[in-house]
Amino acid sequence: MINYIWGGLMLLSLVTAFFTGRLEAVSNAAARGASEAVTLSLSLLGVVCFWTGMMNVARESGLVAVFARAVRPLTKLLFPRLPRDSEALDAIVMNIAANVLGMSNAATPFGLKAMRALNKRGGGSATASHEMCMFAVLNSASLQLVPTTVIALRQGARHPFEIIIPVWIVSAVSVAVGAAAAKLFAAASER
Repeated sequence: MINYIWGGLMLLSLVTAFFTGRLEAVSNAAARGASEAVTLSLSLLGVVCFWTGMMNVARESGLVAVFARAVRPLTKLLFPRLPRDSEALDAIVMNIAANVLGMSNAATPFGLKAMRALNKRGGGSATASHEMCMFAVLNSASLQLVPTTVIALRQGARHPFEIIIPVWIVSAVSVAVGAAAAKLFAAASER
């Protein structure tokens, strides 16, 4: 469905540009946007590779296990059905750690691994389990202490770090509201 929406928006833009005589401006903007997208992707690639490697080092050194123990009360509350030593919980903790450190792009591989493990644990059903829904909420809302990706994007700004406190507030509220909603919907569906 989203493909039809995007296709419709692009077609509408072209038709509007044609009738207003601005077809060349739209063409130039599309080419410039594509060029900037490639530049942005390449600039973020180094950050993603670095932080993904750091997360793997943290995992191998046992730092993730320490973090897992620290967040165990939270993960037990949010994912009560997952065993302590499950592959899914390990990937969830890695994802949460990456998101807390503001490495949302580096968290993606761990998020995909967690979803695969949760789906496998649920028997490969086409319907998302409560744990999958909760994880999707946590991953999307993602509490961030250091929004490194946003700070990296703001490097040309006068004060790139001035967004930290608003990010803390917004991410904490979004995680709390999202987790509460997921728990409420899970409880309602079990009745």
